[in-house]
Amino acid sequence: MLGWIDIHTHIGRLLRDREPLTVDDLLRWMDAQGIERAVIMAVESPEEVDFYVTTEQVLATCAAHPDRLIPFCAVDPRHRYPGEFEPLPILREYADRGCRGVGEVLAGVPVDDPLMQAIYAACAELGLPITLHMDDYILRDGIGLPGLERMLREFPDTVFIGHAQHFWAEISAEVDEAYLRRRYPTEPVVPGGAVDRLLSEYPNLYGDLSAGSGYHALSRDPTFGREFLIRHQDKLLFGTDYLTPGQPTPIIDLLREMDLPQAVLRKIGCENAIQLLGLA
Repeated sequence: MLGWIDIHTHIGRLLRDREPLTVDDLLRWMDAQGIERAVIMAVESPEEVDFYVTTEQVLATCAAHPDRLIPFCAVDPRHRYPGEFEPLPILREYADRGCRGVGEVLAGVPVDDPLMQAIYAACAELGLPITLHMDDYILRDGIGLPGLERMLREFPDTVFIGHAQHFWAEISAEVDEAYLRRRYPTEPVVPGGAVDRLLSEYPNLYGDLSAGSGYHALSRDPTFGREFLIRHQDKLLFGTDYLTPGQPTPIIDLLREMDLPQAVLRKIGCENAIQLLGLA
């Protein structure tokens, strides 16, 4: 996997029952896996985590290793009094300081909330892709992802990167509320899922393959998963969501074992990220 770019990692302490991940831990792990560069996500929302790792921490860490680490910034849409939140100047400052994207967004609001729409508009103006964690509470949406599709239409210049349980459950057409609560479905994929369709129809949607959600979406039905990777080879991004020392990252072995054409593997492993993030 030499030369790959991981689109989704973390540093620091996020969960009280998980060992914090130091930058040295991360770099050693990257070297062992043959990962050349990694995006570090900032976390500044209370949902899902016990502690924050701020954009300031991410910027400082990445500045010490600019050849290996790529900063993403975070801004919670619920800042300030209602009606007073202006994300554009905040995100412009972060972009000027080197942030290549926004994420991951972990706010417990609907994906099409007006407060989120202000962030989407700012991302379009600044050319920053935004990574959305979508589950049954965070950036929640209806079955079939109608809210996300509306945002894809209304913000065509914003690049959305889909991630997490609800987003990847929609790789299959067989989705209901009970299905979503199971977190990681295991039965074969029913063709015609919303994610498959949205990736085909909207040039501003990409998929982050990290975490258990991305892994299970592909491994639950390996034949479909391989075809899906080839079909959307220009829209998918390798990632792990690595956040604690020794964490299993089965997506790495899965991609190695799928016997993908080398050109497809290069796109997913690094070339799509290079193009999306404007990397040299």
